[in-house]
Amino acid sequence: MGEKLLEIKDYSVRFTTDKVISRAVNHVDLSLEKGEVLGLVGETGAGKTTTALSVMGLLPKYAVETEGEIFFHGEKLTGMKEKQYRNIRGKHISMIFQDPMTSLNPVFRVGDQIADVIKIHNPKMGQHEVNEKVDEILTMVGIAPERKLEYPHQFSGGMKQRVMIAIAIACNPELLIADEPTTALDVTIQAQVIKMMRNLQKELGSSVILITHDLGIVANFCDKVAIMYAGEIVESGTLEDIFDKSRSHHPYTEGLFASLPNITEKTDRLVPIKGLTPHPSELPEGCKFHPRCPKCTEICTKGENPRRCRKGSHMVQCHLFEEGKGYE
Repeated sequence: MGEKLLEIKDYSVRFTTDKVISRAVNHVDLSLEKGEVLGLVGETGAGKTTTALSVMGLLPKYAVETEGEIFFHGEKLTGMKEKQYRNIRGKHISMIFQDPMTSLNPVFRVGDQIADVIKIHNPKMGQHEVNEKVDEILTMVGIAPERKLEYPHQFSGGMKQRVMIAIAIACNPELLIADEPTTALDVTIQAQVIKMMRNLQKELGSSVILITHDLGIVANFCDKVAIMYAGEIVESGTLEDIFDKSRSHHPYTEGLFASLPNITEKTDRLVPIKGLTPHPSELPEGCKFHPRCPKCTEICTKGENPRRCRKGSHMVQCHLFEEGKGYE
């Protein structure tokens, strides 16, 4: 710990289609140290995947405008040429995509799809070594090596996700981005995949960005948490900062926790967050959460964003916290 691996500084993404501007990511600041696991949490449409694709250099080249900077090991990724990015993508930074059903090529054997990654980044490696490496990686993710000759349709959803993880870790990347890796899986398989990822992270020493809306997974896997809403980081901190109920939190974070069932408390109904996440092309003035916020005041509805208030490792972007008012 202590060595900055990834830094995202004041980063924004705008998409323009038919003269409509969508502000998908807005002034995001994030950092990740070597060996850390960061949970990026928020509702669908919050900008989590767009942030991840920005780190991977996989945003479309047309109708997209970006601001800010992304650094990996101190090297600036934003503005890097595609040829240079290909040397980093897959080898140093890798991503487990959201849907294994559509991310695997249905006409190639799974072993060949893993081998391709190894060959691209290790051109001098012989075929025998590549085959041994494929067997080793499949064993790491809990798949029998002889199944490398099978096609994706011969695997269950959970096994396909393991193949996706095998492809992502094929070159022992320093940073692994997992985009909702358990969304399409049932609960028991989710637990197996998360346990396997935790073991692999410790074994490989990789840093991980886990994109999810499941706070239970975050509690079991992450060191740091960033809560994202309408393209902004509204609260961030260590696991203790975010999950300690005795501390004050952003109203959106409180809403996320209130909408979860608690086995220690008896209640008639859960308390959902009212309304819907605003579309990136129709973001409100002032605090982006104010139309849904039960603590909204007049100052929240106009002007600029709330200031980011910090107390140690804990950051909250909310008018309630300005001048330390929100920290009890």
